[in-house]
Amino acid sequence: MGVRGADGRILAGVGMGKTREFHDGRHDGLVPLESLDLDEVSSFASLLRGMSHTAFSGRSLGEALDVTTAMVNDPGCRVVLTLSGAMTIAKMGKVICKMIDSGMVQAVVSTGALMAHGLSEAVGMVHYRYDPRMSDEELFDKGYNRVYDTLEMEANLNYVEEFTSRALDTLTGELSSEIICRALGRILAEEDHGAGVLRSAYEKDVPVYVPAFTDSELGLDLSTWSMRKARREGVREAESLFAALPSYNPYLDLNSFARFSLGADRLGIFTIGGGVPRNWAQEVGPYIDIMNHRLGLELRPPRYHYGVRICPEPTHWGGLSGCTYSEGVSWGKFVPPAEGGRFAEVYADATTVWPLLVLGVLEELDGTGRR
Repeated sequence: MGVRGADGRILAGVGMGKTREFHDGRHDGLVPLESLDLDEVSSFASLLRGMSHTAFSGRSLGEALDVTTAMVNDPGCRVVLTLSGAMTIAKMGKVICKMIDSGMVQAVVSTGALMAHGLSEAVGMVHYRYDPRMSDEELFDKGYNRVYDTLEMEANLNYVEEFTSRALDTLTGELSSEIICRALGRILAEEDHGAGVLRSAYEKDVPVYVPAFTDSELGLDLSTWSMRKARREGVREAESLFAALPSYNPYLDLNSFARFSLGADRLGIFTIGGGVPRNWAQEVGPYIDIMNHRLGLELRPPRYHYGVRICPEPTHWGGLSGCTYSEGVSWGKFVPPAEGGRFAEVYADATTVWPLLVLGVLEELDGTGRR
């Protein structure tokens, strides 16, 4: 049976002449949890703040509110939004637009597929709910491309190709994903199409980078656009058309983003999913490190002071999508927490928690955004 010590803590015998000392968590500086009281919830922000005192994914989402709000309120911080997964076909496009329009982010790094599906939506095309009574063979025959429980029509993508070709026709010289995405956004704005990620990015002067550009409908559109130009110039044989390469240089993107990052006092990253966009955006610190080492430069390597990641990928599979920010510190990608780095990681499907988080952050701001 335990006895109380002089300070009121319980001392318990555990055998072999040893004594366990039962602590109250407050003595060790532990933070007490609080039951979520819905009667005290008056907004999305207050809901998330209440959740931050609970447990599991609810707590991590509440903590993400704190980090995101601090990140977008830091006047010396440039925030990079990285996007992977079928978020625009999943109808998260206007959430992205809201983040851009309200000044929450100053650069976007994305998969090309996500931008292509968003462009389809922006020009008025429709995505449909998948009917599981239809087989995938039937879907192919009818020109429906399935993404889990949602359908993108092949006819939509053909229209996107025509739209993209018009944008490409306005460009000269060497191309990059940033240049192409800006041209697409400009036409969306000039022709007053509906809301769209590329339109918002153009109107807010937010660069959009697509590192794996050829791994997307947009990349294929660029290639066939170049082939069509060759045909107009008299090329007919298929083998010769494959040699009609567009003037595209991905290093324009790499160095543009490096200059963007070097121009910031601090950097923040808000990541949906992982994949190439996350890795490409995070490699800017190591890139500058090796430039300094190999070229004898003395640039200040940009490292992320803030990071928020929403992704269900666990760490133990070993892929970058599940890589923790702590691991990224070892690569020189992030500022260690001991030196002021602030990070939050939410292991959840972005479509269920991302809109709640953005609404909470907007409520924490004054409604007009930071910039």
